[in-house]
Amino acid sequence: MKILGTGSALPKKVVTNDMLSEFLDTSDEWITTRTGIKTRHIITDERFEDLATEAAGRAIDAAGLCPDDIDYIVCSNVSNLFITPHLSSIIMGNLGMKGPLCPTMDVNAACVGFVQSLDVCDALLATGRAKHILLVAAEECTRFCDWTDRNCAVLFGDGAGAVVLGQGDSLVASKITTIPMPDVIVYQNPMEATPFETREGIDTHSALVMKGREVFRMAVTSAARDIASVTADAGLTLGDIDHFLLHQANLRINEAIRENLNQPQEKFPTNVQRFGNTSSASIPLLLDEGVREGKIRRGDTILMSAFGAGFVSGIVILKY
Repeated sequence: MKILGTGSALPKKVVTNDMLSEFLDTSDEWITTRTGIKTRHIITDERFEDLATEAAGRAIDAAGLCPDDIDYIVCSNVSNLFITPHLSSIIMGNLGMKGPLCPTMDVNAACVGFVQSLDVCDALLATGRAKHILLVAAEECTRFCDWTDRNCAVLFGDGAGAVVLGQGDSLVASKITTIPMPDVIVYQNPMEATPFETREGIDTHSALVMKGREVFRMAVTSAARDIASVTADAGLTLGDIDHFLLHQANLRINEAIRENLNQPQEKFPTNVQRFGNTSSASIPLLLDEGVREGKIRRGDTILMSAFGAGFVSGIVILKY
């Protein structure tokens, strides 16, 4: 597997902490000290699927390809209007691909979706099932928040990131683990009632519920542990890693992971301050930003680490 091109897209509306304080019992100081977040991009009149397609198109252009060169589309997504059809098929249609039409697949691993999808794409490329894979991570997280709950609504933003992957040997190591703890982060999809339903306590519509302290503890513990072990198993030291691209959920979490690993701050780029938590889109957004600013260069060793609902954690080390 090799990354051939990157792309990203964000909604035009930027929402500041002060804007949130106009209708929530919160403040810029309260949000910033707890999360590090100052602003986030939120969809207004855009169509979410167009945002995902825009990121995809930019990645294809950066790879020097056209849409019909893509022979597999994978989309990481946990939050959007469509349960069916799946988002990757919608992106295919929006790209105007003429064919022969390729397979499409959606992956829902919450915030770990992009990292886990890289692992899946590597297998597809290694077995010859595909030559050029478009991997899109697109999230509309703000649509599953309770906007009267300051503990949740202030955290999230919308966005999309994408990469085009080709055959190569850039993947150094990967590890995906799950600890079955479904009550730590929960969002239940709205479901239609049936005339035969007899179960009690079934909530057919609920906003995201998150146990913040438990998430903080598990994220820091699992990420620091897995980063150290996967790096060592790959025959590398932490000093060999040029960039640690961590899931951008909370600045305090990422700083705790960095301190635990005893690595310099310049190796840990962040954008959660400007974008909020964009779930599985956060790492490809960070990657594309680093590439386009010239901070991530060919030959650099990148470690990507994410954690999220499940409770799932994932690590990928690759050469860019």
